[in-house]
Amino acid sequence: MVDSGATRPNLFEIQMICNEAALQRLEYPRLRTLLAGQTQSEPGYLQAAQLVPLSDRDVIDAALTEVDESVQWLLDGQSPSLGGCWDLSVLLKSVQAEGSLIVVEDLLKVAQSLRVMGDCRHWFKTQDQKSRLAQAAAGIVALPELQRRLQDSISSRGELLDSASFELGDLRYQIRQTKSRIKQQLDQLLTGDHSSSLFQERLITIRNNRYVVPLKSDCRGQIKGFVQDESASGQTLYLEPSQVLEGNNRLQQLVREEQREERRILLQLAELVRRDAAVLDINQTFLARIDLRFAAARLSRSYHGCRPELVSDSIVELRQARHPLLMEVDGHFDLSAAAPVDILLPEGCHALVISGPNTGGKSVALKTLGLLLLMVRSGLHIPCDPDSRLHLYQHLHVDIGDEQSIEESLSTFSGHLLKVREILEQADAETLVLLDEAGTGTDPAEGAALIQAVLDQLCRQGAKIVLTTHLGQLKHFAHGHAAIENAAVGFDPETLLPTYRLRYGIPGASSALTTARRLGLPTPVIQRAVQYLGEEEHDHSVLLTRLNARQQELEDELSQVKQSRIEADIAQQLRKRQLSQLKEKKREILARATRQAEELITATEARMKKLRKHKPGPVLPLQSIDERQQLTIAREELKPFKPKQKRTGAIPVELVVGELLRIPALGIEAQVERLHGESVELLVGGKRMRQPLAALEQFKPRRFVEPFKVSGQVSRKVVERQISTRLKLIGQRVDEALAHLERFIDDAMLNNL
Repeated sequence: MVDSGATRPNLFEIQMICNEAALQRLEYPRLRTLLAGQTQSEPGYLQAAQLVPLSDRDVIDAALTEVDESVQWLLDGQSPSLGGCWDLSVLLKSVQAEGSLIVVEDLLKVAQSLRVMGDCRHWFKTQDQKSRLAQAAAGIVALPELQRRLQDSISSRGELLDSASFELGDLRYQIRQTKSRIKQQLDQLLTGDHSSSLFQERLITIRNNRYVVPLKSDCRGQIKGFVQDESASGQTLYLEPSQVLEGNNRLQQLVREEQREERRILLQLAELVRRDAAVLDINQTFLARIDLRFAAARLSRSYHGCRPELVSDSIVELRQARHPLLMEVDGHFDLSAAAPVDILLPEGCHALVISGPNTGGKSVALKTLGLLLLMVRSGLHIPCDPDSRLHLYQHLHVDIGDEQSIEESLSTFSGHLLKVREILEQADAETLVLLDEAGTGTDPAEGAALIQAVLDQLCRQGAKIVLTTHLGQLKHFAHGHAAIENAAVGFDPETLLPTYRLRYGIPGASSALTTARRLGLPTPVIQRAVQYLGEEEHDHSVLLTRLNARQQELEDELSQVKQSRIEADIAQQLRKRQLSQLKEKKREILARATRQAEELITATEARMKKLRKHKPGPVLPLQSIDERQQLTIAREELKPFKPKQKRTGAIPVELVVGELLRIPALGIEAQVERLHGESVELLVGGKRMRQPLAALEQFKPRRFVEPFKVSGQVSRKVVERQISTRLKLIGQRVDEALAHLERFIDDAMLNNL
């Protein structure tokens, strides 16, 4: 058996990275309950999957990858059917002893689980076999013999079937036949002419596992038999007539034989389960793992979770993080129910001091960080921005709440000190420490000084610390320490309500008086408190409030500027696309107009030639020249509208016959046929034309139809031909006539006829 991740025991071992009290404070059990509601298996099956924080980085990566795969399958509308699977761990332990018996209800659970295992294995065979969950499902071993025996023996209602064995089927047949004979005999007795009046009613019932009839008490002795019972009033005797005595005895014997056969079958089935117990346990481990991953995927989709980037550097960058349990409303998740918060601990920052008003979200931010770390370590997606980054700290120490104990003579402050001592003993570079209301429970000055020393020591040990406080001395200490940063929870001075967001760089005012005013304390009490506070402290609090308000305004303005910049970039890209489309459209329109004009001129030439041909009388030379000049003027007027071809090569200087040149105006290549000083006769597509050198481009490097030696002298004898102004095509076929006609037109053009 090969597991696609780590070895099977390591994947599900429990190795706590924080104490149980810390888990309770971070509401981790509630998360288990929410996840259990996402499984398809029966209640209690989640315990087999052991949702616990994992210690090995590779195992965590494997778990998160499997959740990624499950999310993708759910997005595609696919998932294996795991409903009806049971937790068999207790059953498999109880059946280890020889001769152990498994009741029919538990055997039904084994049969249902075997069916689910087979269906799950078959479903994954139709999926991508490279996925980790598909490889895990491939480890599920089929148990055909056990599954067949259970299907033949156990009904869907948890009863032994007649087909469980031949003997059981035969015994049950005999029991049915015996019961039928007894009922027939009793029915004859109840409906007989002489005996029907002796009975209270025509009813056949059972007393002491024997068939009886209700006889009137005053008719005792009129029918032979044994009284098995009587009614509470004594008016009815339940009589077993002598006619059915032998039948009842036979029935009891058959029932005992049936029970012995049923026990023998159950022992046999239990032996089969015991034989395959190890394989069942492994199969259930794989099935529990698959069920857990799909449950985690459903949970992730319900609160829009994602997988953060896991980094080796000791940093925390949780952006737009939400506490998952705060989003739960009436059994479903509502993202608007929990405000997102950015929790940032960059590499150079060892501690974050969060301050601000009561009920402002300081403890929630602390719990959110701890809970999301535990969720990632447990292989779960977390509700945050996908760009978030997180280091997998091996140890999480939490000091939240009141540790006082009258029984142990511990005050609130003593309880915190004992916890801090434990943290100092264990903290290292792989430790994240969360301290809520640090330094409280004693004199503020002494408590703040002690926490300052603790922070110094934890920073030296390399730990990362996040703490909440109302002590001004700690705020000043964080402001002057290079490795410690202040953060303030947001507070709207206009509505007097918290925003639950963190603002970094400045401390937050506790706003105790503002909170008291918001919660409805009498105005005279508030005014007297302001007098007791003193002018200096009041001014300090007001200053912090103004600084936080100013920073909030700057952040809002920065956010608006960023949004405006994004919108401007989008608009600029849109304008560029539109301008490009307009230019392309303009080129298409000009090209189409030029093409249509050229077609019109060509059609006009053809029409004029046709009219001239059919016009009676000779064509005057001046008239022909005038027509030609009009067409030339029309072509010249079209030149500005023709798309201009960019010149890419140089004007040819030295040419040889057979060299290839480019005609930019036409965008085609042509072969040199003859040289005529400042002009050249070219061959283009089987036709000849003459072009000036200035209208041509020479390739670089030069190109030839056949290899030529440029350095050699090439000479060619030019043969002058007499050009005729008439062409006779009478009697020729079309192909032959076209060839002569093309040559005739080329000669006429080359000689300016």
